[in-house]
Amino acid sequence: MLLISILAGTLIAGVGSVWLAKLVSPDASSRFAPDMISFAAGALLSTACMHLLPEAMEGGIKTRGVCSALLAGLVLFFVMDKAELWHHGHEHHHDVDLDHHAAAHAQGNVTAGVWAVLVGDSVHCFGDGLLIAAAFIADFKLGALASLAVLTHEIPHHLGDLAVVGQGPNGGKRATMKVALAGTLTVIGGLAGYGLVETLKPFLPYFLAAAASSFIYVALADLVPQLQKHVSPGQSLRHLVWLLLGIAVVAITTMFDVN
Repeated sequence: MLLISILAGTLIAGVGSVWLAKLVSPDASSRFAPDMISFAAGALLSTACMHLLPEAMEGGIKTRGVCSALLAGLVLFFVMDKAELWHHGHEHHHDVDLDHHAAAHAQGNVTAGVWAVLVGDSVHCFGDGLLIAAAFIADFKLGALASLAVLTHEIPHHLGDLAVVGQGPNGGKRATMKVALAGTLTVIGGLAGYGLVETLKPFLPYFLAAAASSFIYVALADLVPQLQKHVSPGQSLRHLVWLLLGIAVVAITTMFDVN
C-alpha cells in the first residue's frame, strides 16, 4: 500500500503536472499564470507550516533540531539556486515569464539551454520524489498533501519549461515528451525513498523539515517575487484571494486530522 501510494503521488505530481501545463494554451497561460502562482504559493506555505513542520515536531526530536534542519534546508536551496544561475546564466528556476525565457535563450545556444533546463528539472524532480516518499512514510495524508503541493507549483514551472524546450530542435510536440521524461525522475526519487524506508525512519523529522524548507523557499523566493509587480489594486486583490484559496484548500484538511 505504501509503495502504491508513493508511485501514485509521484506520478501525478511529476508527470501529471506536465500534461496539465500542456493543456493550458499560451494565451491562457499568460492570463491565468498569476492566479496559478498565487494558489501554488499559498498551498506550499500552508502545507509546510500546518502539516510538515507540526509532523516533524511530533517526531521525537527537540524543536531546536527541527528549526535547525529548516534553516539548513533554506540555506541549501539558496546555494543551489546560486549554483544554477552560475552554471546556466539565466533565471530558469520556477519562472513562468515566457518572454524572459525567450530573451535568455536568444542570447545563447538554444540546444545547450534546452539540455540545461532538462537536466536541472530532472535533478529537481528527483528531490521532489524523495520528499514525497518521506511524507508518505510518515503519514498517508501528509504524503497526499505533499503530492498536491508539488503538483500545484510544478504546473507554472513546467509552463516555462515547455516554452524553452519548444524552441529547441524538434520542439513543439516533442517538448512535452522531453519535459514529461524529466518529470518521471519524481517517480524514481519516490522509489529510491521507498527503498530506503527503514533507513529513513529515524531521520523522518529532519526529512519533513527539509521538505518544509523546500516548499517555503519555492514559495517565497521563486513564486511570490513574480507577483510583486506594480499592478492595479484589483489585480493585487485577485492575487491575495488565490493565495488565501491555496492556503484554505490545504488548511481545511487539518480540521479532519485524527492524529
